Order: sequence, then structure tokens, then C-alpha cells
Amino acid sequence: MTRILIAEDDPHLREVLCHLLQAAGFEPTAVADGAEALAQLEHHTFALMLLDIWMPNVGGLEVLDRLRTVASPPKVLVLTADDALETLLQAVRHQAYDYIAKPFDPAALIEAVRQAVSAPSEPGSIEVVCAAPDWVELIVPCHQGMAERAQGFLEHLRADLPEEVRHQVGQAFRELLSNAIEWGGLLDPRRTVRIAYVRFERMLLYRIADPGEGFRLQDLAHAAIGHDSRDPFVHTEIREAKGLRAGGFGLVIAKAYADEVIYNQARNEVILIKYFA
Repeated sequence: MTRILIAEDDPHLREVLCHLLQAAGFEPTAVADGAEALAQLEHHTFALMLLDIWMPNVGGLEVLDRLRTVASPPKVLVLTADDALETLLQAVRHQAYDYIAKPFDPAALIEAVRQAVSAPSEPGSIEVVCAAPDWVELIVPCHQGMAERAQGFLEHLRADLPEEVRHQVGQAFRELLSNAIEWGGLLDPRRTVRIAYVRFERMLLYRIADPGEGFRLQDLAHAAIGHDSRDPFVHTEIREAKGLRAGGFGLVIAKAYADEVIYNQARNEVILIKYFA
């Protein structure tokens, strides 16, 4: 069985988490604070830790910081009712795998646990460059798993927006970030993509800068945006002939969901803008 450590000071929630994890086929060990969690990590190895931020004696952020000295540290899912931006970004700085807000949906929690446990180890780390309330910048290795984690954290910053806006801007951002990592960074984790998230009163802006040389639209025969919109699937034959995976709709999707998509001259930096009421 996969061993999971729970560090949570609420006794009722500890019991609930143990029950959920046992029912899902995991082997949980529960402790009441960060000091007990660190003591467990000295003598046992866990695949994952569910970590509350605000606990007596030793808090969750201190546990994250001290994990650097643990020989085989577990991945960490941060659990907290504190939705402050600084708490979220502290979790990112300390390389938490994911951030789950309380109260949470039990099924969603178990799915997050399964994803974290099954995910391979990832190279590099996410660097927090700026953590102002309305301006966040991250530097992310060009690895698809790291990109998904960065995207997951940024989704929490849009939690107060209408569901439709969150979906549209999230989908557009996902496509542009994936293109930056795959085509600009060549999926090389030694390269990095710089992401900026800027929140205005009635507008959301993302800026993505990749390490590539950019591109020309006339060279995108393998993408839907490089062809007449009346025949949106003609590029699929070209992708198949080149041995590329199915897809090629990223830029079309981004332009459909974002209000503005603006590239620099080289086309290795892009700004995505979404307006809302």
C-alpha cells in the first residue's frame, strides 16, 4: 500500500481524511502538528503528505522549509482554509505539489492524491519572482508536468471570477503555455518559461515568454491557424505525415476564448487579455 502522512490539527478532519484514504486503498498515518510530522519523516518514508498550514508548535510552512533536509521527502498537498495570496505563493516557493482549499470535495481530494502519487518525479522547480497581490510572476522549467502545476496554482488566483470567464481564460492560457513549453522550450527542463499574471479591476492579463527563437505564421502548416478557417482539419494530415501527435488547435482555441492575443515581433512572447464585468 502507498503510505500517506496526514498533518492536521483538527481531530475530526484527521479522522475523515484517514477514512477517505483507507477507503481509496491508501495507508494513512495521522499526526496533530508539524513537529510530529517531522518526527515521522525521520523514521519512515511516505509517498505523499497532506499538510495543513496553520498548526500549533510547528506550522505547515516551516515543515515545507525543513523538508529540504529530509533524505526522501514526500510530495506535499497543502490543505488550508486560508485563501490569502501570500499563503498560496509561500506553498509554491516551498515546492508544494498542489494546493487544496478547505472545505474540499472528498472525490476531488482523492483524485488529487492519486494524481500526485502516480506523477513521476519532476526536474527543476518553480521559482516565484514576484508575489504582489495583483501581480504574480513565475519561472517554470520546460516540462509539461511543471507547467500543469503552475497552471493549477494560478487557477486559485481566479477563484472569484465567473465560472465562464475562469474556463475561457484558463483554456486559452493552457494552450499558449503548452505551445511555449513544447515548441519554444522543446520540452527541455533546463530551459524555462517566464509567466506573469496581472489582475486589473476589469481585466486579466497573462504574459508568457519562452526561450525559443519564435515562429512565423506561414511556417505553421502543422497547425490549424496556418490554414483557411473554412477547412479547419487540413493540418491534421500534415501532422500525421510528420509524425506529430494529434492537435494543432492551440492558437485557434486561444484566440477564440481570449479577448486579445498579442505577440512580440519575434513571436516568442505573448500577451493574453480577458475582460470581465
